[in-house]
Amino acid sequence: MIRHFLNLTDAGPDGLAAMLDDAMTRKAARAGWPKGRIDADAPLAGHVLAMIFEKNSTRTRVSFDMAIRQLGGTSIVMDAGSMQLGRGESIADTARVLSGYVDAIMIRTDDHAKVEEMAAHAGVPVINGLTDASHPCQIMADLQTILESGKALPGLKIAWLGDGNNVLASIIEAAGLMHFDVVAACPQGYQPTEADVALGRGRARVVGTAAEAVEGADVVVTDTWISMGQAHAETKLAAMMPFQVDEALMARAKPDATFLHCLPAHRGEEVTEAVIDGPQSLIWAEAENRLHAQKAVLRWCFGQIG
Repeated sequence: MIRHFLNLTDAGPDGLAAMLDDAMTRKAARAGWPKGRIDADAPLAGHVLAMIFEKNSTRTRVSFDMAIRQLGGTSIVMDAGSMQLGRGESIADTARVLSGYVDAIMIRTDDHAKVEEMAAHAGVPVINGLTDASHPCQIMADLQTILESGKALPGLKIAWLGDGNNVLASIIEAAGLMHFDVVAACPQGYQPTEADVALGRGRARVVGTAAEAVEGADVVVTDTWISMGQAHAETKLAAMMPFQVDEALMARAKPDATFLHCLPAHRGEEVTEAVIDGPQSLIWAEAENRLHAQKAVLRWCFGQIG
């Protein structure tokens, strides 16, 4: 049976735990190595990963490219506009064609239905590199970063500030699977859907103020408020400003609370420079962990772990 990774639930709690353990173990084993050196066991030698980008990317593009290389495989990077996909070839036909050439497909797109259609017609694993509905690969890196900071996931309190977006949906999904709590503070009109909150299996709730969300939190998380090409930016920014993460807000969290942001960041909007560049911020470790987490996702998709 083909293992697709479209959402965190595809792997389940045992699969996620196995991936997190693998990510941290392999990261530790590479300490001090050049980035281009292949892992000693080269577990994906001979495998080829196709990466399709319908949205701009820095971390997803580079982390998956380096992930497959470090595991001993190779990659083909394609922008949708340079493919027949960009000229009207269907997702289904693209999936069938690529399945004859490569061993796995990662796609970063705007519509979750496209990823589902790709998986339905592909003969190889399909990985969700981001959609409008979820961002599971990012959350794997976030969970790894939290664990590396010395915190256990069960019973953890994560505070989310700002937009009820795809990243929040995947954090809530992770909460339901790994038994931690999410309290999200979002302005009216930008709250997560009831379906997204339900992903938390009773471990997620939405509140009206930033202070209430952050009180006693172990981890404080936010994301950029304005996505590429998003309309009505000024109106949205005005609604979001009461949810900015600054030093006063961080002081309401636990003294050892950490700050995460999936990047890119807009300093002075969703977070102040004092916080994102401050001692509680783990954003650079979080960004690096995209690489290590993506390696574990690839190995899980090929049935090597979990």
